[in-house]
Amino acid sequence: MRLVVAAVGRMKSGAERDLAERYLDRLEKAGRAIGLRGIEVVEIRDSRAQEVERRRLEEAIALANVIPDGAAAVVLDEHGRNLDSATIAGEIRGWRDSGREAAVFVIGGADGLGAEIRRRADVTLSFGAATWPHQLVRVMLLEQLYRSVTILSGHPYHRA
Repeated sequence: MRLVVAAVGRMKSGAERDLAERYLDRLEKAGRAIGLRGIEVVEIRDSRAQEVERRRLEEAIALANVIPDGAAAVVLDEHGRNLDSATIAGEIRGWRDSGREAAVFVIGGADGLGAEIRRRADVTLSFGAATWPHQLVRVMLLEQLYRSVTILSGHPYHRA
């Protein structure tokens, strides 16, 4: 199964990018052992439209093009479910074991996600009620994906 992080906006150089790349590298290496391949991050250009709804629509269209048919879609949204790491790992295990081709984790732009993308979600995930910068959300997501892989492989990284 492939894991894809589809994020609106580019990660600029700096500490956040370095940390994201570190978790992505760990995830790619550890994921192979449990049947995950093709781990990738897809960056979607921010819409430059003047109206909020138009920006959401343009970004939603670009994001929808990244989600293959049959893939599990996980959208990150402040109104989503606050899942623990073991539950996230369990979702990934279930998708992998049921033959899903991919799981796509979607991080929206500054104005949030369009309704079309939210409706398409298998899971709506929240990292809490606080508002987080998109760069940190990407780092936290990559860390949780890496943590999920370590849970599924029995690696001692995760300590409950």
